[in-house]
Amino acid sequence: MAAGAVIVCAGGLASGPRVADRPYSGTSEPVPDARQRSGLAASGHCARAGRGWAVGAGFMALSPGGFVGIGVSTLLHFCVNTCKNSLVEKTCPPPQAVVSVGDVAYRVVDLPAMFGKTLERLPVVLRLLLENTLRNTEGRERQRAVEGLLRWLETGMSEEEIAFQPARVLMHDTTSTPALVDIAAIRDALAEAGADPAVLNPVLPVDVSVDHSLAVEYHARADAAELNLRTEMRRNAERYRFLRWASKALRGVRIHPPGTGIMHTINLEQLATVASVQSIDGVPWLVPDTLIGTDSHTPMINGIGVLGWGVGGLEAQTVMFGMPVMQRIPDVIGVRLLGALAAGTSATDLALTVTQALRDIGVSGEFVEFFGPGVVTLSAGERAVVANMAPEYGATTGFFPVDARTLDYLRATGRPQAHVARVEALHRRAGLWFDPHNAPRYTRVIEIDLAAVRLHVAGPRRPQDLLPYTDTGLALSALGKADVDADTDTAGGLPAHPVAIAAITSCTNTSDPAQLIAAGLVARRARERGLRVPDWVKTSLAPGSPAAAEYLRRAGLIDDLSAVGFDIVGFGCTTCIGNSGPLTAPIQQAIADGTAAPVAVLSGNRNFPGRVHPDLSLGFIMSPPLVIAFALAGDAACDLSRQPLQTAPDGTPVHLRDLWPTRAEIDALVRQGTSPADYRHAFAIASANPAWAAIDAPDAPRYPWDAGSTALRRPPFASADAGSQLGDYEAYPLLVLGDDITTDHISPASAIPQDSFVADFLVARGDDRNDLNVFASRRGNWEVMVRAAFYSKTLVNLLAPGLPVAHTLHVPSGQAMPVFEAAQRYRDDGASVVLLAGARYGTGSSRDWAAKGQRLLGVRAVIAVSFERIHRSNLIGMGILPLRFPEGICPQALAIRPGDTIHVEASPERIGPRCAVPVRVRRADGSVERFVATAAVETQLETTLLRCGGVIPAILGRTLQAQRALARAVQAGVPPPPDVPELPEPQ
Repeated sequence: MAAGAVIVCAGGLASGPRVADRPYSGTSEPVPDARQRSGLAASGHCARAGRGWAVGAGFMALSPGGFVGIGVSTLLHFCVNTCKNSLVEKTCPPPQAVVSVGDVAYRVVDLPAMFGKTLERLPVVLRLLLENTLRNTEGRERQRAVEGLLRWLETGMSEEEIAFQPARVLMHDTTSTPALVDIAAIRDALAEAGADPAVLNPVLPVDVSVDHSLAVEYHARADAAELNLRTEMRRNAERYRFLRWASKALRGVRIHPPGTGIMHTINLEQLATVASVQSIDGVPWLVPDTLIGTDSHTPMINGIGVLGWGVGGLEAQTVMFGMPVMQRIPDVIGVRLLGALAAGTSATDLALTVTQALRDIGVSGEFVEFFGPGVVTLSAGERAVVANMAPEYGATTGFFPVDARTLDYLRATGRPQAHVARVEALHRRAGLWFDPHNAPRYTRVIEIDLAAVRLHVAGPRRPQDLLPYTDTGLALSALGKADVDADTDTAGGLPAHPVAIAAITSCTNTSDPAQLIAAGLVARRARERGLRVPDWVKTSLAPGSPAAAEYLRRAGLIDDLSAVGFDIVGFGCTTCIGNSGPLTAPIQQAIADGTAAPVAVLSGNRNFPGRVHPDLSLGFIMSPPLVIAFALAGDAACDLSRQPLQTAPDGTPVHLRDLWPTRAEIDALVRQGTSPADYRHAFAIASANPAWAAIDAPDAPRYPWDAGSTALRRPPFASADAGSQLGDYEAYPLLVLGDDITTDHISPASAIPQDSFVADFLVARGDDRNDLNVFASRRGNWEVMVRAAFYSKTLVNLLAPGLPVAHTLHVPSGQAMPVFEAAQRYRDDGASVVLLAGARYGTGSSRDWAAKGQRLLGVRAVIAVSFERIHRSNLIGMGILPLRFPEGICPQALAIRPGDTIHVEASPERIGPRCAVPVRVRRADGSVERFVATAAVETQLETTLLRCGGVIPAILGRTLQAQRALARAVQAGVPPPPDVPELPEPQ
């Protein structure tokens, strides 16, 4: 971005990079275009005529072979000086080529012509960033990015910032609701300031999947899906009414109703284009499909070669209003795959193996790209499983480039042949096609022999804790005795570690047909032998989309799954995100009596304590067929390689080997079951949800808030009075926490406990204590969510251990009280608070309420050993300064005690990317300890947001500025820009 420009905050000016330039009317003067680019992208210098460049204009004259054999330094010198003599440097277009598909000629950015053989040395993810930069930036911004990417080839790393402009935004209902509530509140603030609220609209297409609110209230019955959907619609009626309002009031927002599937599966099967057609100055261009999503598992789309990753809801708001994602050019870890998966193993086993391998080398925020000859042996569905778990292995992406397998997947999911041809043409001509023999330069490379991957599970508390499926009992016994004898059954007939939940759940594994077909075959053979799961096991099958039900039905496996207890419970995230519903009565009794330590087995992606269910601290991640096997055994400690799962009615012991299908059997039923037409047909039927269509939503530019609502309240974030939290201050520690604090610890999503003070708050306002729904359903009500902050039974507050759930010590009074009450007391006294934590603070879901809750608690800074990428971004988005401890210091070593205070020197002029921040700890006895923290701030844009007080004040301030500029321009006779184009239909 151009240096020296400004972003206007609600409170005034903040120095920093300006918003990406947007074309307007061919003039080189700053002009407003708020009607089209409202909010952050409301104005800018624009030098080129219209959106694109003159057809036929070339970036440079090159031979057909490009820069074959030229050194990186020479190429760099040539590239950055070629346009120096152009009349208007910033209008210099990227290199172009023409590809013909059918009878249409398309333009593409011609990377091979510009870089020649050098391009082959660049990882494909960086080639995509390069293409995006060349197409969306200009002048010095483009020049610096190209320089940085080429220098990256010399060292495998770079400190240069790069702007990534995604083409679209993907959200789900529980992240979109708070984001859309923020937008509604900003519209209110605009109206109160005398501006037109209707001008505030996203400038990028936004797809919202309503998938995170489906709970498993009914299971093991044929009508479970219908009953669960009906319950979901009833419980969330007010919130869904709000989402319907947003789809009417906000241009470019499209809602996919309950029952249509999980967002990442919908993205794979319906939304992703892989290659999109854009009209630039009336000329058709082919461009790579790109996105960001407000869910950490957005990288699943990397499995079919689409570049996208997860961000917090706050960062998504900046993007949907026209701001690019600013980031340091990433380190790229290359994972070289060799061989092929052995018989009996699956993509789940590979994904868990990759997770352990990358966590072992400390991956944290890097891009990961898979390459080598083993890649071509994996189907697109298998690749998507591995890509899905990118956040679990600490990466931003888990990228598989486009190849013939990608095209096979597009055909199999019903994309037209012309569309498939465009995908191939773009990626081959633009130098983005996968070559299994190529070995690009990476920051670091690890190798994985696919043939060495074995049948695995992960757990019982972290997804990176890999172990053979035979060793679950050893892992559980290593945790110590839980008031039970691990070698005997309990008095109630339950084993010491009974399987409480067996869930085939999550986009991770239910989007790959082979995984569900394999599970169905295990169920078929169990049914043939008269087996059924024990009555203490709660079973569920929640596929990623309705198309899965179609191919299971066509393969003849639906009845087999039902016969062993795995009826379809709906099409949504369910157990994977904690919406597992009530446990069975035997398990509840065993927990109450302390006679067993129940365990969840699931085909999801996370197994943190309390994640699947607040009463379950143990869980194993595994493939869908293994979920059924452990469900049949009923004992999570069973060694399935030696012990029988059950004894059949005829007295025959049934082992796992008796049920496990061969690859040939799986492949045969995949071919029999899948039909390209099913994907479009099933999605269309689900999208026509009559209950959703019947919702009577307001039709007005402003949302009519209900003061008595316990689901939706206007938040206090959007205010022209909001300001920066930076400064020099002395603070009390609100909480002192250890390592691996997840966003589930900080802001839970699971069921609201009936005996909690959060429940008391809701019941006092008229809600039914027996039907409180889940925390995630209340994210539109800030008063509930601030009380829910840090409500986790497994969270340990090192400042005052042993306190009740979500309590801390109010130091001045010496009293223990709920965290939100202590925070209010500090605020009333005019005192500041900070929070201290260990390593990997904020791991887990991309949950913006984990940051919003801390802002409402008054937290000005979080000092941690390290941060998970998305949560760090969300903290900055709420104006909270993330600080890293220096090497060798952590909360435990610092030993903060009641009465200690922390002085932070973080004035606005001091803060910048990775700057030093002096910190003093004043002990209760008067002694002082000093250390220098590092600001966990990566870009100038993040610095600007901190100075603004966060994303929301920045959007509000910029929009108000744009409205005033537009009024002045209209008075001066400048014509308005065109409207935002209509949202394209799924490809």
